[in-house]
Amino acid sequence: MTTNTESSTLSENAVRDVLQSAMEAWSNNDADAFTSFYAEDVSVVLPAGIYHKNRKEIRDYMAAGFAGPLKGSEGIDRQESVRILGEDAAVVVSLSGYRLPGESEVPPGRLRRATWVLAKENGRWLVKAYHNCVIDN
Repeated sequence: MTTNTESSTLSENAVRDVLQSAMEAWSNNDADAFTSFYAEDVSVVLPAGIYHKNRKEIRDYMAAGFAGPLKGSEGIDRQESVRILGEDAAVVVSLSGYRLPGESEVPPGRLRRATWVLAKENGRWLVKAYHNCVIDN
């Protein structure tokens, strides 16, 4: 029998794996793979008021970025907090950003604090909502 603690640990590991896999897809500049970890009805809010209402909008946005200013970039996401809410929801707070080719660290202007909301759909953890904001230095 799986205890609540064991179940929570398994869920936390699965959530972390989703975010790690998404960052690997970013680092491969693969918009399709990156957004495969997002629900169809995801909501994404970015700085400057950018609001994406579904996976296709995010995919198109990231594909344009990977073909242009984000070409060769590496996504970074360091989870600070993972909270499992029941059996099928999670909230993650992380330090996030990206490095361009030749950069060893994320420059201060690109360091973000991010909130991820994930839920299980058909037994698979997916990002349902994402928001980030610039960290003032």
